This record gives sequence, structure tokens and C-alpha cells, in this order.
Amino acid sequence: MKHLFPSTALALFIGLGVLPFSANTFAANSWDNLQPDRDEVIASLNVVELLKRHHYSKPPLDDTRSAIIYDSYLKLLDPSRSYFLASDIAEFDKWKTQFDDFLKSGDLNPGFTIYKRYLDRVKSRLEFTLAELNKGIDSFDFTAKETLQIDRKDAPWLTSEAELNDLWRKRIKDEVLRLKIAGKEPAKIQELLTKRYKNQLSRLDQTRSEDIFQAYINTFAMSYDPHTNYLSPDNAENFDINMSLSLEGIGAVLQSDNDQVKVVRLVPAGPADKTKQVAPADKIIGVAQGDKEMVDVIGWRLDEVVKLIRGPKGSVVRLEVIPASNAPNDQTSKVVSITREAVKLEEQAAKKSILNLKQDGKNYKLGVIEIPAFYLDFKAYRAGDPNYKSTTRDVKKLLTELQKEKVDGVIIDLRNNGGGSLQEATELTSLFIDKGPTVLVRNADGKVDVLEDENPGAFYKGPMALLVNRLSASASEIFAGAMQDYHRALIVGGQTFGKGTVQTIQPLNHGELKLTLAKFYRVSGQSTQHQGVLPDLAFPSIIDTKEIGESALPEAMPWDTIRPAIKPAVDPFKPFIAQLKAEHEARVAKDAEFTFIRDKLALAEKLMNEKTVSLNEAERRAQHADIDAKQLTMENIRRQAKGEAPLKEMKKEDEDALPVEPEKTKPEDDAYLSETGRVLLDYLKLNTQVAKQ
Repeated sequence: MKHLFPSTALALFIGLGVLPFSANTFAANSWDNLQPDRDEVIASLNVVELLKRHHYSKPPLDDTRSAIIYDSYLKLLDPSRSYFLASDIAEFDKWKTQFDDFLKSGDLNPGFTIYKRYLDRVKSRLEFTLAELNKGIDSFDFTAKETLQIDRKDAPWLTSEAELNDLWRKRIKDEVLRLKIAGKEPAKIQELLTKRYKNQLSRLDQTRSEDIFQAYINTFAMSYDPHTNYLSPDNAENFDINMSLSLEGIGAVLQSDNDQVKVVRLVPAGPADKTKQVAPADKIIGVAQGDKEMVDVIGWRLDEVVKLIRGPKGSVVRLEVIPASNAPNDQTSKVVSITREAVKLEEQAAKKSILNLKQDGKNYKLGVIEIPAFYLDFKAYRAGDPNYKSTTRDVKKLLTELQKEKVDGVIIDLRNNGGGSLQEATELTSLFIDKGPTVLVRNADGKVDVLEDENPGAFYKGPMALLVNRLSASASEIFAGAMQDYHRALIVGGQTFGKGTVQTIQPLNHGELKLTLAKFYRVSGQSTQHQGVLPDLAFPSIIDTKEIGESALPEAMPWDTIRPAIKPAVDPFKPFIAQLKAEHEARVAKDAEFTFIRDKLALAEKLMNEKTVSLNEAERRAQHADIDAKQLTMENIRRQAKGEAPLKEMKKEDEDALPVEPEKTKPEDDAYLSETGRVLLDYLKLNTQVAKQ
């Protein structure tokens, strides 16, 4: 549902004429004569005014913001500094502190000028690439001792066409070598890359004024925070086109990552999640409809890829994916078939299981409630259906069943829960506290609304732990934060996502603006923004927090605090945290699953920190062999501990099917869940010992 501002705050600015445009001007390129039109100028002025009046933080549109806009625009267009020349940047630098003035006056020409220069440079690079490929794959010397700088985000801008040519020659050579090592034949490599770059070249000619306007104004909007976005008329039906897909599709949250599209998270119980073959940080490089030819989407815009992935319910889409588990230079891909469908509410429903553990010679039974999302059947709820489904109602029923089974404690599993209904986060909190505030919402004017549980008495008062990870977001963080602030549960796992802001959609004369107008705060007064919820006891993160999460997004709003809504109370966990951590670390140091996870993460981090890559085929193959050997050793150590036969080699299909977090068949097989249970049992033992003293 779209939330609208009062109409008095939304006067449109319509007093500007159309900027000069001559239809008769000769254009060497199809984009040379693209100019902003009257609607785009008016829309830009509306965006300026809406952000000034209604954005949560209301930062001034001044020279400082101008520099942020300028730097962000260059980063959007050329993140690897491989298109623009230093001379281009020197020419643009004169505008660095003037974008605030341009935007206030409705002058969009500098933004258009930079974008059109970018298109010129891209065309030149693509033509150079195709000319190099036309010489044949055999023209590349893979015995030469050459390297390519792969991390160029802070590299100096190149000063000449010759330097650009040398960089791009190495980039093409690297692409060929990656595909060669991945097992593709030279003729197929030549065909694939030639087709890819010809397609990108032809797509340049399809550039419209609207494409430039959206890129420029969206850069301006996102300089305020990453969730404030301009949506063009074509994309206005997509509430969050820059980040997500419709639930009636594959159920995945996507974002652009240079020339590729990256999976940020999967919607629990969604089509992609069900395949168990797609994971966060995977790269989508190809899309095919049913059994039709795979379309190479490297270099495509995110919204264009989204349109390809979307389709009628029940139809099949095939994705060519480079798994995140691959080494950085490993371009080996796999094809995943997904049947598009809407995510069914019942498939996202909370479910329970029993975790049986033996500790200190005694058998324990812990109840586990997995909550994939905070859901509420609004239609049934509004219709007055007494049996409407909701997270809170389902969890209450499951808690009743677990208590009848006489469990020793309860674990709430919030891993990968991306949020949902704020109402349900509040209602669920009410099951575990007596009564009181559950979350604070502060608007742009400083007014704080307090959501409260007004029903006295907790439904469940027993021991409890919450298991979270980097993909626990939004409503999950509100619930986890309340449980931590009321000292109602031990929070275990990884730092949560950190999205603690509220957005609204505002229609414009041309497109829409999604802007941040409020911020969530925990009852302790801490925001969930940026920092998320920090666990009382941390497990190794299976997701790279530098790549995924609010803090990984540019211009993310900061963590801060406001006046708390509750008085500080004695924390029953605090006296035991150090000992709980020591016992946890001693235990997992000998645990095969945790050893495997730590070693794999350490290897991945080492590879990700490499700034250059060898273009010598023998050296590159040796590097791949070394990585394969290390992965094989890690896997066989784990297999030996589980009593399984070792592997002789790491086959690609085995590697692709091997997630960082092992697939679970029963609760006891889930290393993170089992360790959470043991931490909770440690606490119960320590607390009992203190009580007896």
C-alpha cells in the first residue's frame, strides 16, 4: 500500500519551459542529441523539494552534497575506472561543487553531458574489444608473465587511449582465460564473447533520455540514503526495482554489482529458495525462458534483467549462475531451472521441531521454532475471519505444543528472515514480555511514536535463545532487539542486516520517489539502522558483511540513539557471557562443522583480498589446483569426523552442491542450531549453580 503525503506539501513546479533541442542537429551517435524534457525538469525540481521537506535527516543540498552526488555518479557509471580518461574527469571536476545549484535551478545538462561522454567511452571500448576478439583467441599469449589489476575502485584514472587499450587487452585476455579454464572450447569462447559485446554495443543505441534522467536523479536521491530512490514511469510499478523482484516470480532480492547482478537474499519458501541451488552473493550471468536460448545478461541494467526473470506464474525460467562459493577467478557456472510462482503464505508459516542434545551426561529436549517471515493474512484479518493466519498466532500454537512436550527451553530461529509485518513483530514480542513498549518510530520532525504491548502477562516465560544472521532484517531486528533489551532471550549468531528505516512512495508528475521518512529505534533507545542487532555470543558469519547488509550500502544512514522507553533492568545473562563464550569456543574448536566453516571462510577472505590476477595460463591453473586441493582437504577432514568415505577429487558438481553452511536433514545436523542449543544449556547450568549458592 502506498502512503501519500498531504496534498498541501506537494505543489508541483510547472513554471519551466522545455530546454533547447534541435531535431535537425546531426548526431554521430544516437544519443548525441538526447536532452532532458519538460516533464523530467519538473520531476527533478519536485524531487529536490520533497527531499528538502520530508526526508528523515533533511541534510542541506549544498556543496558538500554536490561532491557526494558527483563522486557517486562517476562510481555508478565507471566503478572500475576503465572507461573515462583523466582528461574527462578534469573536465567534469569544474562541476563538482555545483550540482546543488544545477538541481535547484532545474539544469539537468551537466548530468546528461557526463552520461553521454560515458556512452562515447563505452562505445569506443566495445569496438576495441570486438576488434581484439576478431583477431582470434589464438592471438593471446598465455605464456607471458602478465598480471591484471582486478580491484580498480581506487586506481588512478588512465591518461591516454593507449593505457585504456592496454587495460582492456588484459581484461579480454582474462575473460578468455577464465572461460578456457572453465572448460569452454576456443571457438565457443570467441562466439560467446563476440555475441556478448555486440549485444552491448547494440544496446547503447537504445539509450533514451529517460535512462539518463533516471540514473542521474536516482544518484541524487540515493546520496541521502540507499533506500531513497527515483523510479521512472516504466519502473514505477516496482516498489523497489533497485533491490527486489516481485514475490510472483522467483522470490529473490537482487542488486547491481558492476556489470553483473548479485543475489542479496532469497525469500523464504520462494521458488529460488526451494531449489537449494541459489544462494546469497551468487552472480546471475544468463537468463532463459523455458528451453529457449540462454541470454547473456552481463553488462545489462538491473531493471532489464528483472524484466527477463519475471514472467507468468507456472512458467519456467532458467538462470545461469556463478556460485558465490567459487574462487574469485573461477567463472564456472551452473544452470538452475526455477518455476515462477507466488510465495504461498502457508509455506512461510512458522514451524517447530525438537532438538535432542546430550550434555554433561544428561539428555535434553529443546523446542525449535523457525520463523521464515513476519506474515499476516491481511485479507482474512480485515474480513473478520477468526482463523486468519499470522506469525504470532502460529508461534503461540507451537509454543503450546512444545510446552506439552515438556521441552527444557526454546530456540527461535530467525536466520534469513527478511522481515514483513511491523504489527506482527510487535505482537510476537508480546508473547514473551509482561507488557510495555516494543518499538519506537521517530519521524523527520523528531516526533516519536511508541508501539506497545498493552496486554499484561507473558505467554511463554521459559528459557529462550534467538538465532540470527546477516540476513535477519527489518521486523526480525525489531523483535530481536526487544528480546535483547528486555533481557528475555540470549541472542546468538551473526550481526543482523541493519535496515532500520521506513520508506514511503510519493507519486510525481513523472515517475515516483521512494524516500525515507522515519527510523526505527529499540526500546533501549538504540537504532537498528546500520549496526543492526549485535549478538550476545557471535558465531562465524557465513555471509560476508562487507558485501551484504546495510553497512555495505553507500551513504547508509548512521546508527544513533534516542531517549530510551524503558528503565534499565538487571541483565541476567551479562555475568555469564564471558564463560559462555569460553565454553562455546572450546567446544567449536574441536567441532568438524565449525572447523570446516572457519577454514572455508578464511580461504575465501584470502582470495577476495587479492588485488591482481595472473594472466599466465600455467600460473592460473596452478592457482586453481591449489585452491581445489585446499577445498578437498577441508572437505575430507569434515567427512572423516563424520565417519564418511573421503573424496579422491573435488568434482565441480560436488563443489557447487556444497554450501558454506551444511545442508540440514534434522535439527541435530545443523551445526549452528545445535551449538545455539548447547549455549542455552550452558546458561541454564551456570544460572542454576549461582541460584544454589
